[in-house]
Amino acid sequence: MKKILSDKTKRTNAATYLLVIVAFAIMQTLYSLGALGSAMKGYLIPICAYVVLAVSLNLLVGICGELSLGHAGFMGIGAFTGIIVASVTASVIPNTVLRLTVAMFAGGLMAGIMGFLVGIPVLRLRGDYLAIVTLAFGEIMKNIINNLYVGTDAEGFHMAITTGTMELGEGGKMIISGPMGATGMQKLSTFPMGFALIMFTLFVVLNLVNSKEGRAIKAVRDNRIAAESVGINVTTFRMKAFVVSAFLAGMAGVLFGLNFSSLQASKFNFNTSINILVFVVLGGMGNIMGSVISATVLYVLPEAMRGLYDYRMILYAVVLIVVMLCTWSPKVKGMVQVAKAAIADKLNLKKEAGNNG
Repeated sequence: MKKILSDKTKRTNAATYLLVIVAFAIMQTLYSLGALGSAMKGYLIPICAYVVLAVSLNLLVGICGELSLGHAGFMGIGAFTGIIVASVTASVIPNTVLRLTVAMFAGGLMAGIMGFLVGIPVLRLRGDYLAIVTLAFGEIMKNIINNLYVGTDAEGFHMAITTGTMELGEGGKMIISGPMGATGMQKLSTFPMGFALIMFTLFVVLNLVNSKEGRAIKAVRDNRIAAESVGINVTTFRMKAFVVSAFLAGMAGVLFGLNFSSLQASKFNFNTSINILVFVVLGGMGNIMGSVISATVLYVLPEAMRGLYDYRMILYAVVLIVVMLCTWSPKVKGMVQVAKAAIADKLNLKKEAGNNG
């Protein structure tokens, strides 16, 4: 039985990697041939960022079983940290790919540190209380960034909460200007780097889920009391999932932020956290491949329906309801299982006929 489950897991993981690789190859080929429209080109990098966000949140919500509504906060921390690092290191690291990589790891590290600090008090809460506190954290971080002023000049790096307390010398440059956000940025994000970040995220999450620590995290999700009774430190494993999820969200935020020439803190509000959670729920709790697919489809869907103006969000809501009903309906699941069994029987019959022939 153990071997069958192991083989099934390997096939599922391989299928997830293959899906991402094939999708990247197709889109990159179309891009190089000039077959993609300008709108679709603009979707590619945000889709990569949201896939990473959905997979990382699924680790926390689906695998660990903790409802977090502050994922946009970690995304914003990563985005603005990455913007600062990319701007400060522009003269030191002229190679844009290397600078983006450094910025992504810096943004992920800062988000991970904040995740650890927030997790110390927050992860002692459960259920609705955890959701409320993480929601408050996301809004607090948005407002802090909204009042943050960062700049550089000949004397070095300067940061202040109000513009009146910071004066830049001659030739100084503002990186973040409070409510105006970051402006005049160099666009560093590329689709290949987005693909690389997705593969890195899948590698981290899938290996964690299938490791000893991953089994402990699932045990905490399934039965906290039983997990504690066999010596599993519940808070420690919840913290691991929380920090890894925050780290990956921070990296996704850098990829997202450095895709624009200007960025405001309002991009990382409550609605962004809810959208990411919708991707996770509709893709299937604990289903990593489902998060990849749902994040891609549900990001493109409202953008593709912009021509419908006021009706597009109504249609989007209807699609979400239909998908939810189909995903979680026992009757639909039964029909899918019957269809799978019928297809498998036909394939087996054809194989036997071929062998006999």
